[in-house]
Amino acid sequence: MAVANTVERPTMECETEQFLMVQRQLDEIAMEMGLDPELHERLRYPKRALIVTVPVRMDDGTVRTFTGYRVHHDVTLGPAKGGIRFHPEVSLGEVSSLATLMTWKCALMGLPYGGAKGGIRCEPWNMSLGEKERLTRRYTSEIISLIGPDKDIPAPDMYTNEQTMAWIMDTYSINVGHTVPSVVTGKPVSIGGSLGRHEATGRGVAFCVQRAVQHAGLTAKSPSVVVQGFGNVGSIAARILHDWGYKVVAVSDVYGGVYNKDGLDIPRLQAWLSEMGKVAGFTNSENVSNAELLELPCDVLIPAALGHQIHSGNVDKLNCKIIVEGANGPTSPEADLYLHEKGVLVVPDILANAGGVTVSYFEWVQGLMHLFWSEDEVNKRLEQIMGRACDQVFEMTNKTKLRPRMSALRIGIGRLAEAKKLRGLYP
Repeated sequence: MAVANTVERPTMECETEQFLMVQRQLDEIAMEMGLDPELHERLRYPKRALIVTVPVRMDDGTVRTFTGYRVHHDVTLGPAKGGIRFHPEVSLGEVSSLATLMTWKCALMGLPYGGAKGGIRCEPWNMSLGEKERLTRRYTSEIISLIGPDKDIPAPDMYTNEQTMAWIMDTYSINVGHTVPSVVTGKPVSIGGSLGRHEATGRGVAFCVQRAVQHAGLTAKSPSVVVQGFGNVGSIAARILHDWGYKVVAVSDVYGGVYNKDGLDIPRLQAWLSEMGKVAGFTNSENVSNAELLELPCDVLIPAALGHQIHSGNVDKLNCKIIVEGANGPTSPEADLYLHEKGVLVVPDILANAGGVTVSYFEWVQGLMHLFWSEDEVNKRLEQIMGRACDQVFEMTNKTKLRPRMSALRIGIGRLAEAKKLRGLYP
């Protein structure tokens, strides 16, 4: 008697709300593409996940134990690539979902990488520099079997930076017995980092704004821009757009925002932030909350803070023509569909914030070749790759009438599916 071929779906610890949202996006585009069911199932879960305990001696002499993660979603196209974050809400589900998005992002951008992500559940703002160094080095030693310039190349993420990457590089190099700059990206230039890496994500967002404005046919001489999140990504995107002649009318940080319908002086605002620690109170502007900021009238809205900022509870109050997602997952699936039906162009996160991983790729290549490029070369290469990806997504959207997010997923997953088909299944 014939037995039906069924797929047993495992129950996994990573199945949080955030991870399930990423799976729903995959399921939607898999149906649209007619993706092979067995391949579809393989892509729904990470290839491997490592959970480690990280004991650290604190400054007061006590030992605290933290939980760390490193997840590889897929490595068909090349070594795993993804950031490491330090935050108290880090979980296996969060890291798994971000690793999955990195797989789609790298495939969409045409980079020879698979998706990875890592993190440690901690409160870095309550730790000294020495405690963070000891935390980073012990975590590196715990995941060292997974990382390497041909296996998995970490990068900075939330509450980690180039100093964190220098510690990881040094710890890995000591363990293997020789210096290995290409084990991480986003490290200081003095030890093999790339010029232009610090600004890469924000600059990539700015490039996407430029292409989206052209694609949408906006004719305003100085399109108005609102930026939620004035951190590394948002502040750099705002400054570059300001330099290009855009009118940045509002920005915000964790404490709130400022608004001026005639435009903010971004260089002066950055100086104010450096001195005061927040944007609120900036001269010639009025204070607004983060919720109010999203509803301000503008041509382009850039959510560059946390995820899930645009949702069914506020999406009908938005007053913009274009959204360029500097943050990961700022728009819920329901809001994304609503915006598409209303004619708002949404440039999805896996495209809009891909500048960071793209210049990380440049840094990795430079390290492997021991040949370094000028900042102008880096920026020109970034603009070329971001522009090509934008054009491909917009062309797919025009051709298929899919939402831009689904167009981006279709391109990225299509490339990955082709590679998996060609490589086959071992044994």
